[in-house]
Amino acid sequence: MIVSDPPASFYFDLSSPEAYLAAERILQLLPGPAEWQPVLASALPAAERFDAFRCREEEEIFRSEMARRARRLGLQPLRWPDPFPFDSTLAMRVATYAKSIGRVVPFAQAAFRQAFAGGHSLSETDHVLIAAAACEMHPAAVLRGAELRSVERELATTTASAAGTDIIDVPAVRIGERVFLGDGALEDAAAYMRACTTVSR
Repeated sequence: MIVSDPPASFYFDLSSPEAYLAAERILQLLPGPAEWQPVLASALPAAERFDAFRCREEEEIFRSEMARRARRLGLQPLRWPDPFPFDSTLAMRVATYAKSIGRVVPFAQAAFRQAFAGGHSLSETDHVLIAAAACEMHPAAVLRGAELRSVERELATTTASAAGTDIIDVPAVRIGERVFLGDGALEDAAAYMRACTTVSR
């Protein structure tokens, strides 16, 4: 008898460099599939505010640490969008639309790379559309989808639901009822998934 693994979900906002680093690794680290869930980090109860550094030195320390982590992971050199932080509302609506048509993972990966490998702000429509085109999403359909009230409601509902289940920041991974946050979230989630996999012979 095989006991089903608990469902896994990956919560992200395309404005977060930490979520970008997680998105580049999650498919390799988790031993099973995870549903990618777009949420607006600005509406989460303890999301990091990238515009709230106390001084320029604190911001530089943060940027240097993110760049170091990207190098350690073997990613392209991290390039910061201008401006950063940027308003991710449009990009996250497109991510929600992409989820509705089964393309959230390739769109999110392309959009993250536009932002943090290409250095392009996703507050600019053209940059969002370039990411969408990379996964064969037609620009006109993307813009129409982003304006749908159903897409806006879905993003708001998913964000509120996440905030009500201990998703206080992104990136986050939820396995069943367990939530994993912070630098070691992926590794901890992967270990938990493996421990939950039970095969009775």
